[in-house]
Amino acid sequence: MASSTQFQIIIVGGGIAGLSAAIALRAPKRQITVLEQSRLHAEIGATLSLQPNASRILSEQWKLSADESAIARGTIDHGFRVFNTEGEKVNEIMLKGGKYGAERMMYHRQDLHEALKAVATSTERSGLPAVIRVSSKVLSCDCTAGTVELQSGETLQANLVIAADGIHSAVRSFVLGETINPKSTGLSAYRLKRMLETYAEFPEWVKGPWKIAGDIGLWQLRDIDPLKTWTKGRVILIRDAAHAMLPTQGQGASQSVEDAEALGAFFESVIEVPGKDDIEAILQQVFKSRYERASLIQRYSRDAARPATELGSKEVKIRPDEFMDYNCSYTGAKNWILQQELLQASA
Repeated sequence: MASSTQFQIIIVGGGIAGLSAAIALRAPKRQITVLEQSRLHAEIGATLSLQPNASRILSEQWKLSADESAIARGTIDHGFRVFNTEGEKVNEIMLKGGKYGAERMMYHRQDLHEALKAVATSTERSGLPAVIRVSSKVLSCDCTAGTVELQSGETLQANLVIAADGIHSAVRSFVLGETINPKSTGLSAYRLKRMLETYAEFPEWVKGPWKIAGDIGLWQLRDIDPLKTWTKGRVILIRDAAHAMLPTQGQGASQSVEDAEALGAFFESVIEVPGKDDIEAILQQVFKSRYERASLIQRYSRDAARPATELGSKEVKIRPDEFMDYNCSYTGAKNWILQQELLQASA
């Protein structure tokens, strides 16, 4: 049973989204338990970015210290250069931190994950440190009771359950009442014989680094259509469980941070253990603040995945900055709602 004296929060999934939610929700009288199905020996993945809309949250709202930021070992991305198949530069977009109030940061996923884990479990921050339980795979969820059943047979209960368990979420079907399968896009990202054959006509300076790699994997790109809801009872879906998107806008990890920030913002004033009605009302506010924006970035990511050239043409039409202003000019969930209300009032 959930404690009657502490606000009990269960987060299903210990990836970027789950740890971000743990950081955003830390406060006195709250016990946060993160359930991770793996052993967390190493976070899977390679390079990722935090766009200004997310890096601003880490630095200004969550106030990562110099030591905490050092764990992430981030580097500033100063811009994009787009080349055609002849090796000619056809576009250059320089990224200036001043435009959006923060930098576009690049990380190895494992480094950023370690930094977020350190912050979530730190004993030097306000509120109880999050408890991370590994090898704790969730099989089912009762959204009304706020209970989750683990593969081990153990049942846990909380006042609030956050499902950050990825595109193949085990919790999603219990929220929606139906199973949603990820959509195959027909696109793949490579992480080398066949790959080199595919890009045989590309300049040698492009192919050279690939030849150095000792091994390479294949990452099939999938997403989901916008869902009808993210929340039911005491449970809310976030990030890939709620709005999985293609990586073509570089917004995946950033949207994890945005979802977490929204949770922190709307639960900020909750001091005592909230009742079920209060939980449901707040989760609806979080959903309202996030759904339209996240769904639009899903669409932008699909749009950006279209071929860079038309059939039979070598003219490169891809524009890395096409949706950048919308994506990066975000300052938080409550501010976003206020901006939308002002836009509607002036229409």
